[in-house]
Amino acid sequence: MSSKYLFQNYGRIDLSFTHGKGCYLYDTEGKEYLDLVAGIAVNSIGYAHPEWVKAMQDQVAKLVHVSNLYHVEEQAKLAEKIASITPGDLNRTLFVNSGAEANEGALKLAVRYTGRSKVMAALNGFHGRTAAALGATGQTKYQASFEPLISDAYQYYEYGDCESVKQMMDKDVAALIVEPIQGEGGVRTASKEFFKTVRDLCTDNGTLMIVDEVQTGIGRTGMWYGIQNFDVIPDIITMAKALGGGAPIGAVTSTDEIAKVMSPGTHGTTFGGNPLVTASGCAVLDIMKKEKIVENSHDLGARWMADLKSISSDKIKDVRGYGLIIGIEMDSNETASAIQKHCRDNGVLVNVCHGNTVRLIPPLILNDAQKDRFTKLLKECL
Repeated sequence: MSSKYLFQNYGRIDLSFTHGKGCYLYDTEGKEYLDLVAGIAVNSIGYAHPEWVKAMQDQVAKLVHVSNLYHVEEQAKLAEKIASITPGDLNRTLFVNSGAEANEGALKLAVRYTGRSKVMAALNGFHGRTAAALGATGQTKYQASFEPLISDAYQYYEYGDCESVKQMMDKDVAALIVEPIQGEGGVRTASKEFFKTVRDLCTDNGTLMIVDEVQTGIGRTGMWYGIQNFDVIPDIITMAKALGGGAPIGAVTSTDEIAKVMSPGTHGTTFGGNPLVTASGCAVLDIMKKEKIVENSHDLGARWMADLKSISSDKIKDVRGYGLIIGIEMDSNETASAIQKHCRDNGVLVNVCHGNTVRLIPPLILNDAQKDRFTKLLKECL
């Protein structure tokens, strides 16, 4: 396949797919692959789910786009469904097109609400590649050569380190943004104490706590939102990826009080929340509830973690995660790459992030036989 007319900004694997079904993808040669990447945690209900397909076909036949100059029925329905699964009083939603845009909107919301000038973000975090989101992404490899676009408003704390946050926090901080699990950062988690400390510090200083659930939200961790594993309610939640089941959608959810500062003209998007993508989101949430997919993520993930932790090998440095976002940290980048290749050669797709971490982020409909197939391949390779 020729890519001579494309920007060469992706290091692509030499594969191209024609269609998918359930947890499987099929390449141009007809070979079947068990997909444990799910479009980077996007295809939450798998490929070609019949109810989702019908919802999309019905919506395409009626209305794809009208713009936010008018009321959009599907958008209102999805916002109500999100309010039904979101903790606390977070019941107002702004729809955008991606996770990066969701984080941009959340940061604008926090700065406008507080009138303050500083933002705290975690080292090793990832919040997107647009300007404000890139500023919040505390990894120099992503920021390098784009410094003119990055504000000096950002300060970076050590993820999981309560003292680091305490030392930086003051009453000039508009927002602290944090991931429940640092996905691109190697599937790294922090303690319940850390998140509770962050919540308390934000409350005491009038700072808004933004939780980036772009990768961890909508069932990925075995809860609707990753932060629910830590018994903390933030001021703003951002989400994307799994919400659309493959359709490009992002969302910012906050409280009535905070959301009201975004009056007409303060923020907007042409495509955000159009009838097609919000109909997709409605179908995804309905299917998840009906088929108890979040519960499957929780239970299957716990069994898988136990299986992986029982493997005795000095090449495995750590196994961590929640639900169906699992990171297997290997002893080197070479080992991780070898596992990825061995799996691919045997019809299983896995992802490597942060150099030496094999990241498992499959469709949330995965079953035991499918998880065991990967575990067998991992043992073979080791």
